Amino acid sequence: MATFYTAGERAVLEGFVDVQREQIAALLDDLTEEEARLRLVPSLTTPLALVTHAIFVEKVWFHHRLAGRTRAEVGIPETVDESFVPREGETIASALGAYRAACEESRAIAAGHDLDHELQWREKSISLRYLYGHMTAELARHAGHGDILVEQIRACR
Repeated sequence: MATFYTAGERAVLEGFVDVQREQIAALLDDLTEEEARLRLVPSLTTPLALVTHAIFVEKVWFHHRLAGRTRAEVGIPETVDESFVPREGETIASALGAYRAACEESRAIAAGHDLDHELQWREKSISLRYLYGHMTAELARHAGHGDILVEQIRACR
């Protein structure tokens, strides 16, 4: 990835999101299929679940809201909780492949809009600029959760 430290506004915003996308994908590095599914907290949060949720986040924001497609068209559940449940037969490789594909499509969708483009969210308008900030925060928060889980998993090996 090219450095974006002194780039223009859009490249900086895209760069921050891409850094966090890579942090999410890296959660599954060197984990076994069993470890990726370990539940160490009462919620549905596991390293694999964080990646499947990130797929949902990409699709709900970029594919559904920004591109204007229905949830059914992009294949996402109606509730956030459902997004933390890996699909039947989901593997680390299939989740990472789906995540990378979702991110690539998100980039392509966003490329067709300027930063001032507005989309609807909770009965208000938000800009693509705001969406990039939201995505950075969302992915960073979940990457942090995942870092802690992975640290615990590796300590128990």
